[in-house]
Amino acid sequence: MIITDEQIKEAKANTPYSLEAHHVNDDSIRAAYHWLDAQPKLLCITTKPLILKHVIERWAGFYVSRSDVEVAAHMHPDIHGYYPYYNIHCNFVHPLDCRLVGLIHHRTGQPSRRYDNKTYFEKTNPNQNRIAVGRR
Repeated sequence: MIITDEQIKEAKANTPYSLEAHHVNDDSIRAAYHWLDAQPKLLCITTKPLILKHVIERWAGFYVSRSDVEVAAHMHPDIHGYYPYYNIHCNFVHPLDCRLVGLIHHRTGQPSRRYDNKTYFEKTNPNQNRIAVGRR
């Protein structure tokens, strides 16, 4: 799903924030939305606090603020609750990397650092190259 700048602008205005809002880039909201979209949903809101911000940052490879997660959750039709209590399962699913295609790093304008990290396979087989997904 493509999330437009207008949808994000409207969601920023309508989101009930738990703290003062701090947004760096709309791509951080898009990354949080795609991560939340991939997670299994529960029927009720969890009572265990989920620290989602850091998990999403590790997956995306760039900074995501708490406010970005709140906006993404507010935008998603299947996510209910308030940060850090949402209706997602605590056993997180690692989303496919193709969800990051098109998102740029918020400060340098470069692709996510996630593609710069070598996997175990790439370290043990240096002659085999990774397919450059998401690079511009």
